[in-house]
Amino acid sequence: MEFTKMHGLGNDFIVVFGEKELPADAAELAVKWCNRFFGIGADGLVYILPSEKADYQMRIMNSDGSEAEQCGNAIRCVSKYVYDHGHVNQEQITIETIGAGVQPVSLNIRDGKVETVRVDMGEPILNGLQVPTTVDANPVVDHYIEANGHAFKFTAVSMGNPHAVIYVDDAVNFDLTTWGPLLEVHPMFPKKINVEFATVRDRGYVDMRVWERGAGPTLACGTGACATLVSSVLNGHTDRTAVISLKGGDLHIEWNEADNHVYMTGPAEVVFKGITS
Repeated sequence: MEFTKMHGLGNDFIVVFGEKELPADAAELAVKWCNRFFGIGADGLVYILPSEKADYQMRIMNSDGSEAEQCGNAIRCVSKYVYDHGHVNQEQITIETIGAGVQPVSLNIRDGKVETVRVDMGEPILNGLQVPTTVDANPVVDHYIEANGHAFKFTAVSMGNPHAVIYVDDAVNFDLTTWGPLLEVHPMFPKKINVEFATVRDRGYVDMRVWERGAGPTLACGTGACATLVSSVLNGHTDRTAVISLKGGDLHIEWNEADNHVYMTGPAEVVFKGITS
């Protein structure tokens, strides 16, 4: 099978185009191919499939074989792939996701190729039970949680997939590998959770590091950046437009007050192409 290795700010994917539907063994293939020592190596396996509702549908299998409802970095990669390969020829397209529905995408073209992608990520879900968490509140802001005897406070946001945003003194050097796995599977999160650790520099700039559900620490998370901006507005830390700085680079996020939608702008890159054995 032919594949293209792509990444959005270092959050990397094995992208497959041409299948008519999600293969029955997609989970097993994701575990095999995403292995960084015995496979291709990636955070996830992405299938670009036909859609009756949009230009294309995106299905994402995490490196542990679980399926992600949505992924902001992946949708930028998918958008770049279909335009650069001539499968669409317009700069305004739509991509169907299983967790966030159909999402409009604006492509910034330079020299005939997609340079950056702006995605309408839709409205954030703030009701605690719908995120989901076990907390019956709307919104869930600065809520106490304990892991291994350590107390944190989180704000819950769903961008089609669940996020818990926690503010810390130094997100850049935070111990992701200790606390990420414990919080991901905490009983307060019935479908597990993506965990963002954030440090606000000023009202327009936030450092963020992420532990992704089903993938572990990644260099970037698009939905996590969106959740971080929403959380930061709810907590009074930032304005509605800010740069969310991830380990792999920066994303520009806007939570538009007029339509309540979150907009994400960032790059997508091709790494290499290959054929699986």
